[in-house]
Amino acid sequence: MKTANDLRLTVTLRLLDDEGQRRFGPGVASLLEEVREKRSLRAAAGAMGMAYSKAWRIVRDAEEALGYKLLNSTIGGRHGGGAALTEEAEALLSAYQALREEVAAFARERFETRFRDL
Repeated sequence: MKTANDLRLTVTLRLLDDEGQRRFGPGVASLLEEVREKRSLRAAAGAMGMAYSKAWRIVRDAEEALGYKLLNSTIGGRHGGGAALTEEAEALLSAYQALREEVAAFARERFETRFRDL
């Protein structure tokens, strides 16, 4: 017989608008984290096993929903192109990551309290 010790909790944090439409969540956050690390949307998409066109669509959709740019891009040339997060994207990602950690810690504690004796 399975017990609560066999269960695990997963918390997914998504930011929604007033109509309940998704505006920011784990997928966009992961993509921005990869761009921050690799300094390239193409490299970030590749690392995530995602088509470059899909990565651009995700970024454009998020920018439109949020009302500000998330990436500053430079076109390739002698030194190649690249991408960097805007100040707004850095602030958003930082706030999202902090909230995600806080919510996860709270949820883990509550899960352990509620399910420990089952």
